[in-house]
Amino acid sequence: MQSVKVSDLPYVVAEMSYTKPLEGEALVRVFPPSSGRKTENPPRERISVPVYDCRPIVDRLELDEAGFEVLKHPSSFHYFYDPEKVKNTYYPESEQLIKEATGALEVFVFDHNIRNQPRSDKGEIGVREPVDGAHNDYTLSSGPRRIREILENNNALKYIDHRAALINLWRPIVGPVQDFPLAVCHARTTKLADFIPTRIQHYLEDDLETPSLTGEIYSFQHSDAHRWFAISDMQPDEAILLKCFDLADDGRAIFTGHTGYKNPACPPNFKPRESIELRTVVVFP
Repeated sequence: MQSVKVSDLPYVVAEMSYTKPLEGEALVRVFPPSSGRKTENPPRERISVPVYDCRPIVDRLELDEAGFEVLKHPSSFHYFYDPEKVKNTYYPESEQLIKEATGALEVFVFDHNIRNQPRSDKGEIGVREPVDGAHNDYTLSSGPRRIREILENNNALKYIDHRAALINLWRPIVGPVQDFPLAVCHARTTKLADFIPTRIQHYLEDDLETPSLTGEIYSFQHSDAHRWFAISDMQPDEAILLKCFDLADDGRAIFTGHTGYKNPACPPNFKPRESIELRTVVVFP
């Protein structure tokens, strides 16, 4: 992080939700908003940390070094609450954006999440609340499996020997984002021991006892070495690329801890956060 002068950046002190060190298995259970049941998480602890505003240095953040970078990209798409329109229009637009930003050979968007607390509280299908818990979406075990699965689903196993990465594209739907912004932990301030393998189970409306999907993520435990960053007052013409896994083993960033957080500088008349995140497999030449 020699190029990032943390001491020069504005910051707020915020409570970050970390997973407590565990002796047994960690488990997350995710229920549909319409069920009225909250996500069940491993035991957590809130630790006050500085969250630095990286807006002054966005042009110096690189995906393979920091684990995230910021793109300036006005989107012509506005129908974020229509899943079919998102898939038919926003997916292709975003695939092209990620190709241009990363030099990728191919990009496959395979799902997305809409975050909106008020609409989630009303039980709207397909809309979730912002995540309040530091994590990474994949592990050393689940990352390669997910890449292979998505390539197979897209008849793209010809790329199986290429370097590939799981990269999220996060964008505000309305701005400025002041309520529960996205915070990202600089990859060079983390180590593998900070990440706790965690089973995650997803449930559907018609069966809240048997998981429809089971995977593995990393929960994130606290270290004094961590340096957290956010972008002040993000607008819909800005997006964050977030590295969640990389097959490369050559010193590049592989995992990036991230979460939403309660912003102590949020004004009383804030707009509730609305955001969309795409999950993608990015294949490199």
